[in-house]
Amino acid sequence: MAHSEVILTANIPNLGAEADIVKVRRGYARNFLLPQGKALEVTKSSLRQINHLKAKRAEREAREVTAAEELAVRINKINLKFSLETGGTGKAFGSITAKDIHDRLAKELGAIEIPKHAVVLDRAIKEGGDHEVSVKLHPDVTAKLRVQISAPKAAPVADTEETDEDAPRKPVRRKSAASS
Repeated sequence: MAHSEVILTANIPNLGAEADIVKVRRGYARNFLLPQGKALEVTKSSLRQINHLKAKRAEREAREVTAAEELAVRINKINLKFSLETGGTGKAFGSITAKDIHDRLAKELGAIEIPKHAVVLDRAIKEGGDHEVSVKLHPDVTAKLRVQISAPKAAPVADTEETDEDAPRKPVRRKSAASS
């Protein structure tokens, strides 16, 4: 397989960030990275440009971290409240998922965008009480969100003979052996 080395000029997921020198297949470099301006061929002049790219990358990463830290401070102050329906035995109908928490948090923050998979839950929450949920805003920044879940106890249904006798009975249809 033929490979070539290129210097990335943009952050490319699963490949690298700005100013990284990576080995990729020649066709990928020739047909996608170079024409799109996302990479430069490794030459003497492009190696001199690497310092400029590294400075640009450091500036961008610093901006991302500070923005994530500011958002984390806001998220740490938020307290979300949810309600779960419960049956007579106290078992919950349904659960609170990461998507539910993400949607409510996005609504609470307004115009600020949160990554879709930022809310980290091992499994859906099915019990009432106070829970602490992690929100991963950046690889280096994680916020803690407080979630209160109230699960009101439903009154158990009382079985009485009067209600059973008053209810009209429906005829039971049985399948005949010939129709099977």
